[in-house]
Formats: sequence, C-alpha cells, structure tokens
Amino acid sequence: MLKLAGARLLEERDAVLVRSVLDSAPVAACMVAARVEEAGIHPLRLGGELWGYGGKLTGMCFSGANLIPLRGGPAAMRAFADRALRRRRVCSSLVGPAEQVLALWSEVTAQWGPAREVRADQPLMALSEPPRVAPDPLVRPVRPDELDRYLPAAIAMFTEEVGVDPSSDGGAASYRARVADLIAGGRAFARFEGGEVVFKAEIGALSRTVGQIQGVWVHPDRRSTGLGTAGTAAVADRLVRGLGRTASLYVNGYNTAARVAYQKVGFRQVGSFGTVLL
Repeated sequence: MLKLAGARLLEERDAVLVRSVLDSAPVAACMVAARVEEAGIHPLRLGGELWGYGGKLTGMCFSGANLIPLRGGPAAMRAFADRALRRRRVCSSLVGPAEQVLALWSEVTAQWGPAREVRADQPLMALSEPPRVAPDPLVRPVRPDELDRYLPAAIAMFTEEVGVDPSSDGGAASYRARVADLIAGGRAFARFEGGEVVFKAEIGALSRTVGQIQGVWVHPDRRSTGLGTAGTAAVADRLVRGLGRTASLYVNGYNTAARVAYQKVGFRQVGSFGTVLL
C-alpha cells in the first residue's frame, strides 16, 4: 500500500475545524462529538486519536476502541487505512457512515480480515419532536443499587446483538464497570417487573445537541407486546423534552420489527451506518 502523507494526527490548533466537521453532521457524529466536547482533542484525554485528511479536513476519522471514519472520499480512506495499518490494531470494530466504513474496510481487510460480521445496512434514525406514541411511565433511570439486577439484561442484550458474551474471557469486571458508569450517569433506563428487567435501553453518547440510544432490549417472554415501542418512546422523550436533544439510534436493516417500532415512535431515517465487527 502506498504511504500517503495526507493523514495526520489532529491537535488543539485544529479545534475550530474539528468542531465544524462535527457540527456539519450532528447525528452521524454524535459518538465522536460527545467525546470531544467532554475531553478535547488531546489523545490522552480523548481516549483515542483524531486523524485528519486535507487542509480543510475533507476527511476525518476517530481511532480508539472503535475506528470511526466520519467523512472523506476514497483518497482519505486510503490515507486512514495506511495510518491504521502501520500500528497494532486496537479497535474491535469499524462503525460510522456506511460509505466511509465500507470504503475503509476494503482498504484494511487484507490485513485485518476476515471480519466476524459486516453490517452494511444500518438505517440511522433521528427524532427531534416528542414521540408519537405514549411513553411507558414505568421506564425510569436505573438506580446504582439495582446494578446486579440490571446487569444480566445488559449482558443478554450485548450477547444477542454482538454475538459475544462481554463477561467472558476476563471481561466481566470491565463490562460491569462500564454498565455501572452508565447507571451512575443517569443514562441507563429500565422497566422492572417482579425485580426483573423486562425492558432496557441506554443513552450511549450524549453531545450538546444529540443523544444516541443504544442497547434496546426486551425480555424474550415479553416481546411483541409493545414494550419495546413504549419503552423506546420513554427514553426518546427523556432526550427530546427532558434534555433538549435530538434522539438518535441506528438499527440493523434486517431487523424489520425494530424498524417498524422506531417508526411508530416517530423516528425517521436521516442516513445509513455500517458496522464491521472484528
């Protein structure tokens, strides 16, 4: 692969350009924007690196636990691939706008492949007005003392969605800590019945304008009962009316039931994401 000089590590002096890129696509950039707004651009605080391409950032990519290409054409993706391949792989997935993710994956697949799964069609959806269906009044923030009751549902959701048990291979403590942080931040929501979680969802990323809903899960015994629709409406309502944000999420294109439920809530498609699981 040709070495391209265009991909460079972004620094604080690039902050104005970085904000411009993030503001140009606030829903698609929510995951990265939330990090930058909280920690700034310096890698030690950010928990990863921001890479730029072109003098006016015609391309930008976040490199950390996930590799997130936010914008750029084929030349930018080749430059980002070149930079990524010069070092040991640290990311567990590529995720972001489908055009960029798939182009970047095509550049690194010879060395990083095969992928566990490539999800090329994930509608990115947003809601900026109150939900069209009544929010479930029993869905509420999870309390810190409820972690042990909430954790099995979180593990079940992750295992179903990703195909890997996050508590296996020594990951139990780190995953528990991650879930505990979400609860402590008031970003984990659930409906409990008889002490058991029957619906859950989280606000995974929260920028100053957008909140991204993740981890939507309904207990297997309660699916197709409307809990998912009303529960998602409750979390979206918290974002839109409670926090003044646009609610967003992305969903696998083949998950027809979830897409129908989100459309009932009022979400509309505003883009397309792609995910490569490594």
